[in-house]
Amino acid sequence: MLDEMGPHTPTGIGRTEFAECLRHLNDEHRGIALAHIRRALKAEPQNPFFLSYVGMLCAVVEKRYLAGEKLCREALEIKCNHAKLYLNLAEVYRQAGRHGDAMKTLQKGFVSTGRDVRIRRALEKIGGRRSPILSSLGRCHPLNRILGRLRHRIIGPAV
Repeated sequence: MLDEMGPHTPTGIGRTEFAECLRHLNDEHRGIALAHIRRALKAEPQNPFFLSYVGMLCAVVEKRYLAGEKLCREALEIKCNHAKLYLNLAEVYRQAGRHGDAMKTLQKGFVSTGRDVRIRRALEKIGGRRSPILSSLGRCHPLNRILGRLRHRIIGPAV
């Protein structure tokens, strides 16, 4: 993750705290991760990744959905082409029960990030696909694929 940050790569205490946050997230210790990312944000208050993670963890740990949404949106205003920022905002919406907003965020992120595979997986996971047009045939059947593309062009993406 640290390698993907480009010009927003943290240094010093911000880098250390962010690494600890990610480690605790992997271990599913979200409360501890939130404490670390808040310290990182104090060190670098304009880092979009720190803003986004604080927002997402506020929603997940403290159930502060509006505050989490605000921070994640602020992060996307700073850097709008990184998949993790869209994924974090979508998680805030998902935690708040706003699945339509989560889906729209992921769809926008999918386009903005050049069709990032992590966003595609998240879209599939939350059920962004319609059922096959011809249910008796498999989803991958060429006829279903052609008809599905046609349906997508006519009525747009699933929401």
